[in-house]
Amino acid sequence: MNLISFFSAKKHLSTLCLIALFLLISIHGTAQSKEDPDQLRKKISQAESDSQKVELLLTLSNYYLTKPGELKADLDSASNLNFEAKKLSITLDYKLGKGKSILLEAQIYREKGDSKNGLKKTKEALAYSEKNNLPVLKADVYRELCAYKGYEKEDTEEKIKYLEKAIPLYKKNKAYKKEADALKDLGDYYGSIEENQKALQLLENAVAIYKSIDFKELQGVYTLMSDNYGILQNTQLSLQYALMAEKTAEEVHDTSYQLCTIYNHLGLAYYDLLKYDLAFSNFEKALNIALENKNTGDVNIISYNLASLYCQQKNYKAALRTLKRTAKDYPPMDEITKVRQTFIYVVCYSMLKQLNSAKPYYEQLLKDYKESEAGLVYKLTGIIIYLQQSGQVDKTYAYIEKFKEFAKKANRLILYSQIELLSFQSDHASKKYESAIKHLQKHQLLRDSIFNSEKLKQSAALQLQFETEKKDKNIKLLTQQGKLQEIKIHNDRIIRYVFIGSVIVLILFLALLYNSFRLKKKKNEELELQRQQINEQNELNKKMLIEKEWLLKEIHHRVKNNLQIVISLLNTQSAYLDNEDALMAIQNSQHRMHAMSLIHQKLYQSDNLANIDMSWYIYELINYMRECFDTDTKINFVLDTEKVYLDVAQAVPLGLIINEAINNTIKYAFPSDRKGEVIISLKNVINSDYKLIVADNGVGLPEDFEDTERDSLGMNLMMGLTDQIDGNFEMKNDNGLKITITFTRNTEFEVIEESSETI
Repeated sequence: MNLISFFSAKKHLSTLCLIALFLLISIHGTAQSKEDPDQLRKKISQAESDSQKVELLLTLSNYYLTKPGELKADLDSASNLNFEAKKLSITLDYKLGKGKSILLEAQIYREKGDSKNGLKKTKEALAYSEKNNLPVLKADVYRELCAYKGYEKEDTEEKIKYLEKAIPLYKKNKAYKKEADALKDLGDYYGSIEENQKALQLLENAVAIYKSIDFKELQGVYTLMSDNYGILQNTQLSLQYALMAEKTAEEVHDTSYQLCTIYNHLGLAYYDLLKYDLAFSNFEKALNIALENKNTGDVNIISYNLASLYCQQKNYKAALRTLKRTAKDYPPMDEITKVRQTFIYVVCYSMLKQLNSAKPYYEQLLKDYKESEAGLVYKLTGIIIYLQQSGQVDKTYAYIEKFKEFAKKANRLILYSQIELLSFQSDHASKKYESAIKHLQKHQLLRDSIFNSEKLKQSAALQLQFETEKKDKNIKLLTQQGKLQEIKIHNDRIIRYVFIGSVIVLILFLALLYNSFRLKKKKNEELELQRQQINEQNELNKKMLIEKEWLLKEIHHRVKNNLQIVISLLNTQSAYLDNEDALMAIQNSQHRMHAMSLIHQKLYQSDNLANIDMSWYIYELINYMRECFDTDTKINFVLDTEKVYLDVAQAVPLGLIINEAINNTIKYAFPSDRKGEVIISLKNVINSDYKLIVADNGVGLPEDFEDTERDSLGMNLMMGLTDQIDGNFEMKNDNGLKITITFTRNTEFEVIEESSETI
């Protein structure tokens, strides 16, 4: 089964949706009140009026209520301060203060987990605000009522009704900050029920109000906009707003838990654009923050995002490790999260051919499927994949029909694409080749349709960015023209004064000024023409450079894909061979192909298209060999490499030499389950000379090696590749076998190397 298509799934750009559906899980952080408690206490003691003192007491109480963590001492402080504010409000007959204290008391109950009394107090605050005509407080109460609703569609629609009542009250009473906050929340709720265009419109209105009152902390709004653009499959704007959220958080020095949300959305945006290294980096940042704050829900979400990304790269073992890392301390609490994690376990174990391990999770999915429709896509796909991998293909067709029924209701193109791929895989396994080809063709048509749609949206985003930049330039030009006009008016006034004083001086002055003006104008025109020509040439050069870089990356991408196709073809061929030597030859060829594929994979993912970091390459190659031969318990690999950059002409031969040396070591150095150690070293000797050593403490070379093995393919390949890089090849027994290759690094495409470090 070709899972490259399956795990490249995202909701818009790729062939399947399952992993994408998970990756679109977003998390939202709540910012704490930023007031300094010591400063607030000082202001309370210096309050000019009792009503001002009430407001400050309520602000300090709210600070402790929203303080990160769930310490009882903080909630007690919030409750005591609120009680003091309420008592003083009653004494002063300060109705607004009393109403705010009732609402704050409700929020404290809710934070303590006493929802019953919290809701009771909230309703009391609503009745009080209506009785005493306090519209802003009434709007605050509507926002608080949202907290008592869940995340089902019906509850979300109730929350939308509350906010749509609150927003006009804020607007009418010019409570701009609260109006913008409510618009942001309303946009969030509309996004959760998949009315994303409506959500974006509301969020843009919120941004406009925030900017009008010079409110700088817009990172939360930008994060929600990124989320909605991502769901609408507009990857360009999704990334743009995610980056704006990160930049804004840095500018306002936001260190709150909201950073977890920002990094998670950045990871999602980079995933959409196939920048997996950046996606990994941001997911890791988000996970670290969630772990520090012990947020179980977000830990599960981000761990799942990481596991999904590993599956996208077919690294199923890493995906399993990622989920198991947090499984003990942060078990999933809700049903859909449990279903998603069970789904990943089924897929990973099935693709690793560990069907005994996959079976309990498959049975759990089957049980959940019969009990409810929550996470139906995950359940159906997991069941189908297990049945395909376990040889029960006939049973998959019934579940594919169920999948079609679900897709018809959801009416999403990507679901139909996935159904066609699953159908192709079942038909292919059942040897229904004609039907399989038809399903594959439909799948490819649907995939191309999704891809083309995405390209159009990216083009629209780029056009919008261009138009925005053009407007900014026009504004700057108009500003400059206005300043020139002011200078001209000032000069005319001076000329008039001089004319009154002396006609002769005026004539001489005007003649001189006119001549100077003509020369200056002519010079300026010449300079402007030169500047335009230079700018046009620079833009042309920049465009050509970008196109060449893109083409070069595309070449590396295609070379890597072609090598992967050859590997798959060899793997398919091996299934029809019974000759052990032939199978071994094909396996060796696959390893060599993978060694070359790693080079091109790194190059098209990297901004540096000329050179490759060999320390990274050797590390990835050894991991691949270790997994292929399952040597974790038998052979210990020790890497001692410096950060060395080689061009492709040297990196490919050196990678093949290492592949051959490690391959031979694993096969022959440690017979009869003998344990041992292999050392791989690549270091600079002097200037541009480097030395590669592959040494083991195994049985070494046999005494008659020269006569029997020198003409083998592996030895000829290593010596021939050494000659190709103009190096020296040496092989000897030294408490095992030691292969030493010295060569001179090609410096034609020199890059600035980072400080050397040992892996």
